[in-house]
Formats: sequence, structure tokens, C-alpha cells
Amino acid sequence: MLNCNTLHKMSEMTNNDILKKLRVALMLRDDEIVEILELVDFRISKSEIGAFCRKEGHPKYRECGDQVLRNFLNGLVIHLRGTKDNPKIPTEVLKQVKKPESIPARKYEKPKKKPDLSYVKYKNKKKS
Repeated sequence: MLNCNTLHKMSEMTNNDILKKLRVALMLRDDEIVEILELVDFRISKSEIGAFCRKEGHPKYRECGDQVLRNFLNGLVIHLRGTKDNPKIPTEVLKQVKKPESIPARKYEKPKKKPDLSYVKYKNKKKS
């Protein structure tokens, strides 16, 4: 159920915010977004996608237009659902997302005792 605060925040979202949130939620890289846009014959470069995902005050920030977002959403539908001739199951498409290779966890080792260095003579030891 939507309350007034949620609706107010939604009205403040820009196309850039929507694109960034979808990118994070679906774990998409810039090159994957370019491929999704190519599904609807919309050509765009990876650097332009990066410009859309920057902070608003950044010198290379670029505003995402309605046409770009509309084509991305249409391409996303084709990417997830497929076409009438070649349908896909969206949950299976999302499961195919490559997860980053995780580093195997190290086994816990007890900290080793520090060696006793009291018998070692230091050359530059201050004289008291």
C-alpha cells in the first residue's frame, strides 16, 4: 500500500534515478544495458550509460531522456520475457545472472604467539 510519503518520493525520481535503480536491482553492467537497448534497435554507447549513472553535480553527468528510458524498458521486457516466437521465463533469465566469483573463506587460525625478543640486543637502543 502506498502512503503519501512514498508517492511524494516517487514523483521526485528522475529518469536517471530509475535507470540507476534498475541497473543495481538487476545487477546489469553498462555493456549489458547497451545490448538490451540494441534489442529494440536503439544505439547508445557505454560512456553515455556511465554519464546517466553519475551524480547530478558531476561535470560529465547527463540527463536521461524519456526516449532512452522508454527504449530501455521495452528492451528489458524483450530481454526478460523474450518474443512471441521465442518466449522466455523471466525467473530463469534472472537466475542466469553471473554472480561475482567469491574468494573462498579462510580457515580460522589461532594467532601465533609473538616470539620472545628480550634476549636480542638492539644496535640503536637508547641509553637510559
